[in-house]
Amino acid sequence: MTRPQQLCLLPESKENVPENIMSTSGLYLQLFSPHGLIRGHSPELGRDADTGGQVKYVLELAKEMGRREEVAQVDLVTRLIDDKSVADDYSVAIEPLSEHARIVRIRCGGRKYIRKELLWPHLEEFIDKTIRFIKSQAKSPDLFHGHYADGGYVAMELAAAFDAPFLFTGHSLGSNKRQKLAQEGVSAARMNRQYKLDTRILVEEEIMRKADRIITSTQQEIDLQYGLYSNGRIPDFSVIPPGIDLETFYPFYDLQMDTELLSEEVKQTRFTLFNELHRFWAHPEKPFILALCRPDQRKNISGLLEAYGTSKELRAIANLAIFAGIRSNITAMEDNEQAVLTDMLLQMDRYDLYGKLAIPKRHDFATEVPELYRICAESRGVFVNPALTEPFGLTLIEASACGLPLVATQDGGPRDIVGNCDNGILVDVAQPREIAQALQSILVDEAQWSRFSNNGINGVRNHYSWQAHAEKSLHHILQLLPEKDLPSSQNGTATMTTPRSSASFGKRLTNVQNLLITDIDNTLVGDDASMQELFFHLQERRDSLAWGVSTGRSLELTLQAMTEHNFPMPDILICSVGTEIYYGPDLRYDKGWQRHISWQWKPEQIKEALAVFEHLVFQEAEGQRGHKISYYLEETGNRLQAINQGLQENKLRCRTIYSHGQFLDVLPVRASKGKAVDYIRYKFDFSPRHVMVAGDSGNDEDMITGKSRGLVVGNHSEELEGLRGKANIYFSQACYAAGILDGLKHYGLI
Repeated sequence: MTRPQQLCLLPESKENVPENIMSTSGLYLQLFSPHGLIRGHSPELGRDADTGGQVKYVLELAKEMGRREEVAQVDLVTRLIDDKSVADDYSVAIEPLSEHARIVRIRCGGRKYIRKELLWPHLEEFIDKTIRFIKSQAKSPDLFHGHYADGGYVAMELAAAFDAPFLFTGHSLGSNKRQKLAQEGVSAARMNRQYKLDTRILVEEEIMRKADRIITSTQQEIDLQYGLYSNGRIPDFSVIPPGIDLETFYPFYDLQMDTELLSEEVKQTRFTLFNELHRFWAHPEKPFILALCRPDQRKNISGLLEAYGTSKELRAIANLAIFAGIRSNITAMEDNEQAVLTDMLLQMDRYDLYGKLAIPKRHDFATEVPELYRICAESRGVFVNPALTEPFGLTLIEASACGLPLVATQDGGPRDIVGNCDNGILVDVAQPREIAQALQSILVDEAQWSRFSNNGINGVRNHYSWQAHAEKSLHHILQLLPEKDLPSSQNGTATMTTPRSSASFGKRLTNVQNLLITDIDNTLVGDDASMQELFFHLQERRDSLAWGVSTGRSLELTLQAMTEHNFPMPDILICSVGTEIYYGPDLRYDKGWQRHISWQWKPEQIKEALAVFEHLVFQEAEGQRGHKISYYLEETGNRLQAINQGLQENKLRCRTIYSHGQFLDVLPVRASKGKAVDYIRYKFDFSPRHVMVAGDSGNDEDMITGKSRGLVVGNHSEELEGLRGKANIYFSQACYAAGILDGLKHYGLI
């Protein structure tokens, strides 16, 4: 597994801090597709396995939702990539798509492009930095919509943090992929190594349990894909097929009817395509069969080549063009793509398809693909999708809108498309002869070709527009939201549900300016009267001041102390010497912090290395945590120094904290109470001058000496005297909670 990147706790560069442009009126929606290869102009569809139809889907959805009167802002959130191997566009923090829609890019996992299967270790960092981005906006999102499992995970965690509805669109699912790969003979070990399927499927199970609604393109997805999961019957599903841009994918005959469409750009594009295709074909005047797909084994390019190559009749009446992604050096591509493209070239030779088969190396989806569909339709050709499985089939709709009849797999989305439009023939793509017969029957029957062509054009306009998709989606979104004052749509205001009732630590911590973090024993606790006075002030200033505790106690012992001393619930609990962070009344666990401190944490090796020290005694089970190993130690001589030396000799990256003359805690090198405060301050974008930390003993020193404002109560231990006179550390004369109040007043936080 890829090593998690160290969380940068420095402010982001100015160019990565976006201007807040959002109106507070109307809905704020966030869509998530984290892989990063998404841009508003000329999207590189087919560049690799991450850039299929889903990229087009999220771009069009964001733009169309942004046109709705009820929507103030749509953010399509993805990963920022600053890598010379990809275009500079992917390193721009904010890219406008329209007046109310934009791409927001969040840096995580370093600068380089990595495929989405390797992003799992970095998603907690993505979530943390998205929270930081949200704080810079005028409001928090009203809804989080995840795409694919990785985007679904991010949206699910953020929806929980901000107590907002969570929508999910799977596009494809891990269990279905595992099933198909197993049929192809791929081992379980290779599936996990290459695709991280076990992780993906576990996340998808959780998504199905927590999603407020799942949007699918077809009923087949619900029955045959989500049906593979234990939680597949839990979600509320809505079948909403995606749309296409009808201004881009217009019928082939429009060019003949409206000469203004033949701009210089269109002429140049068509000239380029004709030259590219004709250099492959000996008889370019023939109609041609067009396939457009990624070089993936599931796309069944080999089955199409066998169908064409073994049919003398088909080869005689039509040429074949296969646009299989974008390639330069096949040997430098991933194994799956390399195998498919190599086999394609070998089959070209096996069936002697020279002069009949065009296999161009590049194409531009934004400009060339719509013209490619129209050129194929002008030749009286056919579009073919021979994929073994097709959850939806966006290219089928695009081709149909341009007037191309279809031959497609009878799996999944094509059933709905051909069922709605009656514009082609479905076949068993495992039978090459069926593919060949269907293609031939359309090519030789002029009346059938015209009927399928016209039906496709009309059917797409009736069933597959982005306007219809957005309208249906928004209808379901409004049902999930609490009552809001929204701009009225042409159809009137939708019915809303009652407000959601659970806690929202995300909204809480992104909407306050000031933060107090205090130790418990001998700092917050010690004088009940001053403690209750402090709690009163915290409640009075709740709109501007959040607060939390930081303690060496475990969560259970912290809650026990809170009950004993009648604490109100803090916004933040930092427990177990800074190795665990929890939020709000429902104690949401900070997974991002756990991911961050897990770097080079090797607890079993640490225990083994320390086993030689006989004077170390394990504390009871309640003192041991996943990221904290605790011992009793009576320090005499140089015992602690010997322990640290032993850890260093074994090259174990960790830190030791010795307190109260008897307790030794071994923590990850990145963990401590002070580092936990720094992490929270960064995550929720608190200015250091608006954060005060309070303590009384050496156990609190790294917290007090951090970048925040430090407060030492009057009853402090002697070990803190060395901090007196240092910048940003205030020694109060008042003791216990009265000292905390004095510090808050000193720093102007109350």
